[in-house]
Amino acid sequence: MMAAGAALALALWLLLPPVGVEGAGPPPIQDGEFTFLLPAGRKQCFYQSAPANASLETEYQVIGGAGLDVDFTLESPQGVLLVSESRKADGVHTVEPTEAGDYKLCFDNSFSTISEKLVFFELIFDSLQDDEEVEGWAEAVEPEEMLDVKMEDIKESIETMKTRLERSIQMLTLLRAFDARDRNLQEGNLERVNFWSAVNVAVLLLVAVLQVCTLKRFFQDKRPVPT
Repeated sequence: MMAAGAALALALWLLLPPVGVEGAGPPPIQDGEFTFLLPAGRKQCFYQSAPANASLETEYQVIGGAGLDVDFTLESPQGVLLVSESRKADGVHTVEPTEAGDYKLCFDNSFSTISEKLVFFELIFDSLQDDEEVEGWAEAVEPEEMLDVKMEDIKESIETMKTRLERSIQMLTLLRAFDARDRNLQEGNLERVNFWSAVNVAVLLLVAVLQVCTLKRFFQDKRPVPT
């Protein structure tokens, strides 16, 4: 029985293709967005892999916290400082072409000792397709007889539509970030207005009580009572 089991295992090992070897490769780089809370007096860094000869667009925005500002730096995979900004509420930066490796994005709130910051940032990659892949796709879908509509026009229309849809998604994400920042700002203003309104009401009540007590003392009869 043991020999039969060993033979069966050997046969399966020879017939089945090795897992993780055929077709293996790095995962495709995708756009991403992230919102995080940066504590007071802290610095937080993120690393993002990028392919070579592509376009990387980085966009960040402080949507919560006192001052709505933060320090931002962007370094290349070789450690070269590409962007350095101080006390900014938002920013958009493009790296083109990119180097293969990990880009370092850092957000610094060390200058603030009390207020934490809510930061939103987005990474957008724009990688050109290889000409071989485009030609292979055209050959796969192109019929033997030429149609009236050229394939180049169809591909151009599809690429234009894809680009506009991606830009629409990016704009909607950015508008949501603006909306969150404005909402946090309005809520903070509302809390301050309510606090000072309560302080003013308390002061008015205190002044009214003091005035009543003062008037009562003025009209009190201070003559001695006869015995």
